[in-house]
Amino acid sequence: QVQLVESGGGLAQAGDSLRLSCVVSGRRFSRDDMGWYRQAPGTGHEFVASISWSFGTTYYADSVKGRFTISRDDAKNTVYLQMNSLKPEDTAVYYCNLYPPLGEDSWGQGTQVTVSS
Repeated sequence: QVQLVESGGGLAQAGDSLRLSCVVSGRRFSRDDMGWYRQAPGTGHEFVASISWSFGTTYYADSVKGRFTISRDDAKNTVYLQMNSLKPEDTAVYYCNLYPPLGEDSWGQGTQVTVSS
């Protein structure tokens, strides 16, 4: 059973930076493509970024391209999301999961990011 534990969220002002972390257990992390997703109130999980296990190839949603950077440390079973130049519209609960994500019961508790203008 996979376990996904996100951390690093908090309150920020527009233009600030935050770094999210996600520790993964219960899987062979080094062979998994990983992703970050976010969920604003009343919406579903929105794709933010992904990183492949093989070459570290990254993809980003247009809304975060140039501001967010996804990375991974296979030795620590951890995936990161560096978020710069934050905007109020980035406010959401952020989750990590495989890319594409596993089933509905695989999501962790997420980490809340709130950006004020």
